[in-house]
Amino acid sequence: MSMTPQQYMDREHKYGAHNYHPLPVVLDRGEGVYLWDVEGKRYFDFLSAYSAVNQGHCHPKIVGAMIEQSKKLTLTSRAFFNSSLGEFEEYVTKYFGYDKVLPMNSGAEADETALKLCRKWAYMKKGIADQKAKIVVCENNFHGRTITIISMSTDPDSYAGFGPYTPGFVTVPYNDIPALEKALQDPDVAGFLVEPIQGEAGVYVPADGYLKKAYELCKSKNVLFIADEIQSGIARTGKMLACDHEDVKPDILILGKAISGGAFPVSCVLANDDIMLCIKPGEHGSTYGGNPIAAKVTIAALQVVKDEKLAENSEKLGKLFRDELAKIKHPMIELIRGKGLLNAVVIKPHNGKTAWDFCLALKENGLLAKPTHQHIVRFAPPLVINETQIMECVEIIKKTFNQF
Repeated sequence: MSMTPQQYMDREHKYGAHNYHPLPVVLDRGEGVYLWDVEGKRYFDFLSAYSAVNQGHCHPKIVGAMIEQSKKLTLTSRAFFNSSLGEFEEYVTKYFGYDKVLPMNSGAEADETALKLCRKWAYMKKGIADQKAKIVVCENNFHGRTITIISMSTDPDSYAGFGPYTPGFVTVPYNDIPALEKALQDPDVAGFLVEPIQGEAGVYVPADGYLKKAYELCKSKNVLFIADEIQSGIARTGKMLACDHEDVKPDILILGKAISGGAFPVSCVLANDDIMLCIKPGEHGSTYGGNPIAAKVTIAALQVVKDEKLAENSEKLGKLFRDELAKIKHPMIELIRGKGLLNAVVIKPHNGKTAWDFCLALKENGLLAKPTHQHIVRFAPPLVINETQIMECVEIIKKTFNQF
């Protein structure tokens, strides 16, 4: 007997923890830019699993690599060498131009890895006294949900009720060079952790030159520039990395989400030998990190980005999308911002309706998006989208605004 959408939702509510507030749609299948619900209705996906599915849903090359490897060998742990890991390590380090890579699984794990690596470097190379290293972070950051990561959050929804918090973080306003310069005067600062574009904060794009100036300040103070490109990387913003827009090469690069095309949990940290080799055997690791399936899936996912020119497509269609949205005149639209195909509309409440109501209406009209911070709607489709589909989606968005 088939279940109704409500029965699916009720089952999740009954047996699952209530740590998410999903849109009321039960998805069953995906292909390319589309998702289908359990009743067979088709939607445009404009969230892309928070930019994990940049290569589109169920990309045949990525899924093929996963199936092929899963029949051969799935997991050995890092207690042994395996025939896939070195191939992955060579491919990824050459792809992004670093000496070494440390593979993990989730984005939060990769951020934690970067923090540990930065602190270890501070004590071994910079000469900061033990337990004294500080890492500068930005207001409204989002780097994950672990205890240490929420300790540097300024969002009460993330940190409230979960203390005591991990010490060692200094918070400065995002997109504020003078504030960063002042914080870096402290000789105990080891690193600056930054999102090149703040995704969860509502696709907050900093001023041109911010990343470059921040990087130069870090260099002048022997501080590591650490870029969290988990959401903004892998062609999402029109370049392979958002830092590429300003020709900045992070000392430590953090990747996740689309590095596997949404097919498998994969994340990693990249750095050169003088930083990465500060971590010795037994000091960090993960049972699943660098497993054979993850290795093969990542190689396939990154090759798809190059073969299908997804960065170029993102740059071109992102500009078209913002230009077309700018033509929509409606009192709910306060601001449109973004880079590549990572975009957002800041929503003003109108006749009692909010960003959540707008996303519910979008769903009814065949497009899935999600609000962030109650008043911002993020628009981030898979990067395989074409111009015809973008224009169709603009019409859906326009129609939905007109219904309010």
